[in-house]
Amino acid sequence: MTALVELDDVSKYYGNIRALEGVSLEVHAGEITCVLGDNGAGKSTLIKIISGLHPHDGGALRIDGEEAGLSSPREALDRGIATVYQDLAVVPLMPVWRNFFLGSEPTRGAGPFKRLDVGLMRETTRAELLRMGIDLRDVDQPIGTLSGGERQCVAIARAVYFGAKVLVLDEPTAALGVKQSGVVLKYVAAARDAGLGVVLITHNPHHAYLVGDRFVLLKRGVMAASHTKESVTLDELTRQMAGGSELEDLRHELGRAPAPTRVGGHHVPPAEAP
Repeated sequence: MTALVELDDVSKYYGNIRALEGVSLEVHAGEITCVLGDNGAGKSTLIKIISGLHPHDGGALRIDGEEAGLSSPREALDRGIATVYQDLAVVPLMPVWRNFFLGSEPTRGAGPFKRLDVGLMRETTRAELLRMGIDLRDVDQPIGTLSGGERQCVAIARAVYFGAKVLVLDEPTAALGVKQSGVVLKYVAAARDAGLGVVLITHNPHHAYLVGDRFVLLKRGVMAASHTKESVTLDELTRQMAGGSELEDLRHELGRAPAPTRVGGHHVPPAEAP
C-alpha cells in the first residue's frame, strides 16, 4: 500500500547544527506510527517538517506517493495533514463549539446580514464529538473548564471533522495522569479506526506500545531504531528508549561498593573479612 506520508532519508540543518539526519518513516491509513525520543532527540523538528512549518534540507518527503515540499502549515492542511500541538492553541474562555470551528466558522446570510451560523456550529460540534465517543456535558461551556484529556479529544475530533487524512499528535499525554492518558489514547485509537494515519510523538514507550503499529526511535537527531509491532517487545522497546547499554553502564557506575565489616573494633575490607 502507498503510504499517506513517507519520509525517506530526511535531514534538517540549522546552520552548523544537525537537527535531523537520515530519518525515514511511513504513515499508513488505519495505522499509528510512534516516534519516540528524549528531549533534544529531534521530535519537534520532525513535527515541523511534516506539518509544513519548516522545509527539509535533504532526502524526500512524499504525500500519497508523490514527492512534495510543504511551504506552510496551511498547505499541509490542504494536503490532509493536521497537527495537534501539546499546547492545543485553544482560547480557554471561548465555548467548546467556538474552539471547534476556530478559524473556519460557517456563516449564513449575505452582505451586511452575514453572521455566524451558531446553531449549525453547536449541533455539528455535539454530533462530531459523539461520533468519536466523546459525550460532553455542554458544548457551550468554556473549553478551559475541560480536563487536559478532554481538550485533546476535542482537538482530535476537530481534525477528523475537517477532513484530515494524517493526524500528527505532539506529546498528547505528556502532562496528563494515568486515567486521562488512557482517555486520550482511546480517542487516538478511534482516529486510527476511522481510517486516519496517525503520527504519535511521545517519550513514553508504554503509551506507544499500547496503540502503535510502527515505532521509530530518535536519538540526537538520527534514527536509533525502526520496528513494527510484531518485531519488538515492550521490554526491548523500553530498553532501547532508555539507552540500553548506556543505562547498564550507568547502573554499574552508580552501584554501591560492599560495606566494610567491623572485626574487633576495626574496619576490615570485604575481601579480608573472616
